[in-house]
Amino acid sequence: MSANPSFGSDELGISKGTILGDHHMVEAFLGEGSFGVVTKCRDTKNNKTVAIKVNKSDPEILLQAKLEIFILEQLRRLDPDRCNIVEWNGYFLDGERICLNFELLDQSLSDYIGDRNNQGLPMRELRPILNQLANALFHLGSVGIVHADLKPVNIMVVNRSESQVRVKLIDFGIACNTSAVIPGDCVGTIGYCAPEIMLGTPYDEAIDMWSLGLVAVELATGVPLYPGEDDYDVLKFIIETQGQLPDHLLESGLYTDSYFIEDNHNEQRWTFKTQEQFQYETDYRSKETRSIKLKCLDDLEQLLKTQMRLEGLCQRVKRSLPLSSPWNRPEVPLEGATVVIIRCVAIPWLLLSTRRSELLPCHSRRVFLGLNSLC
Repeated sequence: MSANPSFGSDELGISKGTILGDHHMVEAFLGEGSFGVVTKCRDTKNNKTVAIKVNKSDPEILLQAKLEIFILEQLRRLDPDRCNIVEWNGYFLDGERICLNFELLDQSLSDYIGDRNNQGLPMRELRPILNQLANALFHLGSVGIVHADLKPVNIMVVNRSESQVRVKLIDFGIACNTSAVIPGDCVGTIGYCAPEIMLGTPYDEAIDMWSLGLVAVELATGVPLYPGEDDYDVLKFIIETQGQLPDHLLESGLYTDSYFIEDNHNEQRWTFKTQEQFQYETDYRSKETRSIKLKCLDDLEQLLKTQMRLEGLCQRVKRSLPLSSPWNRPEVPLEGATVVIIRCVAIPWLLLSTRRSELLPCHSRRVFLGLNSLC
């Protein structure tokens, strides 16, 4: 992540040259958020440069930091390089603040795309990035952890100077064990979180697969697929592009009636509220914020074909997708690569549409089904 001298906080009392703990000297500020700041530091004991996440001393933030440490301790079972997950070096205290020590990485995928004027990545870069992200999610699922906030800003390029881009997943601040999931918890980021989160239904690792699909499209096109300012907008975009959400999902949602009207006399039991109805109830006026507006996933296929200047017709992807994958072949035709990107979006939709009772009891089964079809 590139250093930014404008970051910093009088509230935290940290500036360039500040010593955190006993021997971590601040050299630059890398980012900030409601939790505090991320700094580039030099360990004066071994002269190694690392990234230090400095959490504010607010009681709620300290509790969240302790929960993050709990997750990071579990991730020690995984090889960070082989599993494409940021390496955690432990934590220390700076007064009442909890500081998390991570390996220093280069740049977020969000900035990486921005450096290319948001034109999207060429397939020779996109394919291995998606492969690595699927690998990271597979390994998180293997230890029963949901990341819950997968998006380009939380994916880091290890080193831009390398011939093949390597990425790692970062920020486990709201990650949790599948066994500790609480339906209705507000997690994730608007525009990237799965329908289960917006509706307040039970969820598992499959929500990360949904986010991966949206990241895949954004990396290919350079712009978000569902950039809503409110959950209503995002649900509206999803329904317009991928169809009505399944009844079994809507029936179990704590917040379904915030966005849908129930009518037991109609064949379609739930009807999405009109913009006028939602504005009357909430005083929020829906906005059209999409750079790309799709009517169905087949439109996405055509968009990607144009984006990549493909010649010939791409195989049309139906909802009954085969689970065979072209990913690990030595050479992937651009047509096949386009299909892979669409599968990143379509497979989570298929999983979402499947009742839990029709899947194996294991919580992670849904995400493994999807990941095995991609990797």
